[in-house]
Amino acid sequence: MASFRFKRSLQFWLSASAVVGSAALVSACGGGSSGGSSSSSAPSYGGGLTPGSVTLTITHHVTLTTNFGKIVVGLDGTHAPLSTANFLAYVNANFYNGTLFHRVVPGFVAQGGGYIDNNGTYQLQGPLQAAIALESRNGLSNTQYTIAMARTSDPNSATSQFYFNLVNNASSLDYPSSDHAGYAVFGTVSPTDSTSIATLTAISAVTTGTNSQTGQSNWPSSDVVITSAVQTD
Repeated sequence: MASFRFKRSLQFWLSASAVVGSAALVSACGGGSSGGSSSSSAPSYGGGLTPGSVTLTITHHVTLTTNFGKIVVGLDGTHAPLSTANFLAYVNANFYNGTLFHRVVPGFVAQGGGYIDNNGTYQLQGPLQAAIALESRNGLSNTQYTIAMARTSDPNSATSQFYFNLVNNASSLDYPSSDHAGYAVFGTVSPTDSTSIATLTAISAVTTGTNSQTGQSNWPSSDVVITSAVQTD
């Protein structure tokens, strides 16, 4: 099932050391602890709010320039302060320049922010700073065109890698998901930004396969590169 594949891919997408086939990757199908399912004992994960219960508030913008076009993403530093600050730290350190969208699943997600192509050798870049606490209960939801943090089976493990929801994945990726943790949304592409949506649509249509070096599936056959990431406000 699609969410099981996501279980095996999200950890790879986010973790600086995880690889498909050698780590149990997390998704809405499970992979985390089954504890904490009751409202009285559940971790707050950034606020204890129901996903979709707040209106996303744009506090910052970042422009990702790719070889498929530009993606302007608005970030919500009000409801996702940790994820937003973390993403901006990587942006302003130029970490994302030259990194890839290394996994693309049409009708699901496009993930990037970890791998580079070093003259034909794919390398996973180590994180610049400590992992952040999960903010999956900040009131935001994994709806179409939102951006969220990828993570390992440890809920508090997000570092550099992120994904765009190509469709509405609220039912599978929002808290609690089947691992009782969910995934933290921290921004969105504006639904009226036709240029950015066209870029995401083009990326979602790339041919993918299994990477011969890493053994990972859904890897674009030709590199999808973030050539620059710039904070504009």
